[in-house]
Formats: sequence, structure tokens, C-alpha cells
Amino acid sequence: MRIAILKEREAGETRVAVTPETAKKFIGLGAEVAVEAGAGLHASISDADYTDAGASVGTAADAVKGADIVLGIRAPDPALLAEAKQGAMVAATFDPFQRRDLVEAYAKGGFEALSMEFMPRITRAQSMDVLSSQSNLSGYKAVMSAADQYGRAFPMMMTAAGTVQAARVFVMGVGVAGLQAIATAKRLGAQVSATDVRSATKEQIESLGAKPIFVEDVEGIEGEGSGGYATEMSEEYQKAQAALVSSHIAKQDIVITTALIPGRDAPRLISDAQIASMKPGSVIFDLAVGQGGNVEGSKPNELVERHGVTIMGYSNTPAALSPDASALFSRNLFNFLSAFWDKETGAVTLDEEIGDAVRLTKDGKIVHERLQA
Repeated sequence: MRIAILKEREAGETRVAVTPETAKKFIGLGAEVAVEAGAGLHASISDADYTDAGASVGTAADAVKGADIVLGIRAPDPALLAEAKQGAMVAATFDPFQRRDLVEAYAKGGFEALSMEFMPRITRAQSMDVLSSQSNLSGYKAVMSAADQYGRAFPMMMTAAGTVQAARVFVMGVGVAGLQAIATAKRLGAQVSATDVRSATKEQIESLGAKPIFVEDVEGIEGEGSGGYATEMSEEYQKAQAALVSSHIAKQDIVITTALIPGRDAPRLISDAQIASMKPGSVIFDLAVGQGGNVEGSKPNELVERHGVTIMGYSNTPAALSPDASALFSRNLFNFLSAFWDKETGAVTLDEEIGDAVRLTKDGKIVHERLQA
């Protein structure tokens, strides 16, 4: 079994799909690991680190030649995989709804494309879930970046010269990223509040010491979709929530928005009028800016000032923490493949529950039910 890891080629992508730690684990299973030279440099991993772990390092063509499995953060261009084995598995993130052309190219090439962002949210797949591991870091980074941009102290400070009030932080969307944002802001000493469309998150918010902000007694509060993802709110709930948020957001110093709906543009949470109600010097970090944005006027990788408020957000937030993000992503991949690894034959045979959930293409066809025309 030969596993290939290529250098990421998308602009701004600093992560790498396999670290020396997981390369060594794959080798322990009996695999041969081949890495393209320079693949880990942006994640503070040298080529020597890979060779010390037992992997071979060479050109992209050398790494891919004869590969049974190719691992990536982003799915590589199929043209780079010409020397891989027929029907080779490729496990990476594919953004399949937005990159239909890429999925079709993988089908045409005869590859078995495994979309890691389609990993089902079930108990036994938690350690394989790249969206959760990367979102956790994103929530942390959002607060740290916003705090730096805010330019004032987070905790309350009582000094001989007077009292510095604690920063008020409002987190919109309490998934993995939102929960980490709450925890990080609390650790920094902020006064934290949060909201979500799912009523079940109230207890999670309170357990972290934050104040839940929810519309009560309006249909649409559940907002719970399949697999633990949020769904769009009812129209009545949207109106009530907008009114509540408008009154609450005007008092905040920092707002973190995290709302995403799989396969769709990010929902708009904050309007220009709501931004105008905030205090000058306030900061909004839009974690969904790369998927259309939760905030009116937000732009990826740019500081936008509207009404004296700074709006910010990265198109690829985990890449701002590439060593840690790479370590977690690579462990997700190892946990995924090792769970189905036959040590005697060296083959990876996915089961129906997880295999059908992540498999996009096989035997020259697009096979995922969500992508059927």
C-alpha cells in the first residue's frame, strides 16, 4: 500500500495532510509513505522530518507514481494524479457542491474520491471529522484576531487609576467554532453572550459561563437538521431574532459570527443597519466570509471599516494556525483510514455507513446521492 502526500497548491493554503507523526503511524501499519518535497514547509515541517519518520521525499511525480491512496487538505488537480494506480483513493476536502467540475474530473479519471467534509456526525466518526477539528481552531483564532484588532483590554481591571470594564463579546452560532470562541473569550476575561437557532445549545452556552440570547415562544427555535447541523430558521423566527439581535448587538464590543449551512451560501446575520448601531471601535469577525459571509460588507482577508466598526475574516482561518491545524487534520485522516485497514492484505475497505457518506466517485461514476443530477 503506497500513500502519497502532495504539496498544497491553492493560494493561501499552508496546511499539509500528513505530518511526520501520522506518516510514522501509517508506516507502522505496513504502508509506504511518499511525500512531495516542500509539502510541510508552511506548517513548520522540514523534508528531513519526513525522512526521519521513514517516509520518502521527492518530486510530485515521484510521490504519486504507483500510489494506492493520495491524501490532501484540498483535493489535488486530477492531472497531478496521472501516475497513481487505476482507481486510487483520494481523501481530501472537495467542496463538492461548489466544485462540481472537479468531482466530474475525478469520475472521468476513475478515482475513488472521498470527501472528508461529508464525514457523518456519528459517535464512531468523531475522531475522523475534519470540519470539527478545523472549526475548533477557527473559533479560537477568530477571538484572538478580533482581540488584537480591538486594541483594548479584555478582562475587567481594577487599578488605582480606575476600573477598566471587561469587553463584551457576542458569539452568533454555537457549533464547534462558536463553542471554542465562547471558551476562548471567557478565558481572556470577557463578558460573553451567545445565540443559535438550536434551542439545545442553551445548556452548552451556560455550561461555558456565557449568557444565552434566544427568542422565546416563536416557531423555528429548534433549527436542528440532520447530522447535528443547523438548518435555516422559519421566517417568523428570523424576524424575531433580528429584532433581538439588533438591540443586543448595539451594546457589544466584539461579535463573532460562525453560521454555515452545508452546501449553501452562508446566511446573513448582521445587516449594515445593525453595524451602524454598534459603538465606534467595535470589531466583527466573520468566520463564514469565505462562503459568502454572515455580515453585510465583509470581504475575505480584508479589514473593512463601516460606521466606525472594523469587519474582518479570513478565507481560510485554520491555515493561520497551520502546524496545529495540520496535526489535527492528519490525525483525522489516519483515524479514518486505519479504522478500515486490513493489516494482512494492506487493503482499505470502507463500510457502508461511512463509506457511502464520504464517497463521491467510483468506477468512473459520480455515486453520491446528494450529487445525483
